[in-house]
Amino acid sequence: MAAAKGEHLGYSEWREVTQKQVDMFAEATGDHQWIHVDPERASSSQFGGTIAHGYLTLALLPAFIAEIFSVEGLGMVVNVGLDKVRFRTPVPVGSRVRGGAQLTDLKNSPAGRLASIRMTVEVDGQKKSACVADILFLYVP
Repeated sequence: MAAAKGEHLGYSEWREVTQKQVDMFAEATGDHQWIHVDPERASSSQFGGTIAHGYLTLALLPAFIAEIFSVEGLGMVVNVGLDKVRFRTPVPVGSRVRGGAQLTDLKNSPAGRLASIRMTVEVDGQKKSACVADILFLYVP
């Protein structure tokens, strides 16, 4: 893993963001803002339709990471937080997204290795990424 520090690790597969996912996320979180859950009203907004919650976009990151890389021989991996998250552009419902990962830092810690991974969520056909997040993982042997 140390040899990959500073390297781009790859991309996940593309996946569609569906209205059903958005509605289920709204139910789970209590965030029922109309821009996410009311397709009729949202169709007349500046977005032209419903958009995914920013936190739903963020919640897709573990699935993207699992598709991009794995580290063998560990006792466990613990998500210990986020250093920085930016939602740069909306994710329209029905669009396809994928994640890209870069290992930006790797440090020793008493419990294992602390990795900082910059995840970028791209929307198919858009130049600007939807989300950039620096995630911290503790890799415990």
